[in-house]
Amino acid sequence: MINTSLIIPGDISCGGVKSFLAKLRLTDMDKYLQSCKTEFWRSVFRAETDYIVRELNGAKDVLSVGCGPAIIETGLAEHGFNVTGLDISEEALQCAPDGMRTIVGSAETMNFPAACFDAVIYVASLQFIKNYKQAIKQTARVLRADGKFLALLLNPGSEFFKEKTKNPASYVNKIKHTDLKEIEKTIAEYFAVNTEYFLGIKEQRIFENQRPNLASLYVIKGKKNGNTRGGFSAAGVL
Repeated sequence: MINTSLIIPGDISCGGVKSFLAKLRLTDMDKYLQSCKTEFWRSVFRAETDYIVRELNGAKDVLSVGCGPAIIETGLAEHGFNVTGLDISEEALQCAPDGMRTIVGSAETMNFPAACFDAVIYVASLQFIKNYKQAIKQTARVLRADGKFLALLLNPGSEFFKEKTKNPASYVNKIKHTDLKEIEKTIAEYFAVNTEYFLGIKEQRIFENQRPNLASLYVIKGKKNGNTRGGFSAAGVL
């Protein structure tokens, strides 16, 4: 998600709010949720939701990893997807809408049966997971054959990202992984992938843009094939 910076209203980075939200006071959560209501960030969320809806065409059962309070996920559910939100923070999930299926748990040890989702998405959360390689391995396990993988990654080369890092309180400074090509390489071990830059952000404007210096997100799209990868089969762990 371009989700938020969680400390200063209006300073929002995407998604990936899992472990940090667990430490927040209710007043901080209120600030976070309030910042999500600004017209600028509502526009960002709409753009992201529309993009994800297009990419998930044909999928039904969707797992969103690191969903936080499930802002994007709510939009996906309104488009007819059967969404499950996974997050390590119980406090964050308590702010998800009633009726949204949410589960407290770790991306590295997903407590789901093998081959139970049509699609798995990471909306700016993958880079904040300590052992993202294990999370990707688990993603391949829980996806059905020909399942879709979608990761919206914060683009460290963008003006948006660089500007946010100047603020010590910004959540982008909590990012653990900034090497996009290394992340892409790991994903390609399990999926046939293609990539693109997406969502230009400059000051308070959002616009269509695929230039690496202006696009706030780097998107990795993958499709699981029928071959076993990383020690998994359709039946589970080998």
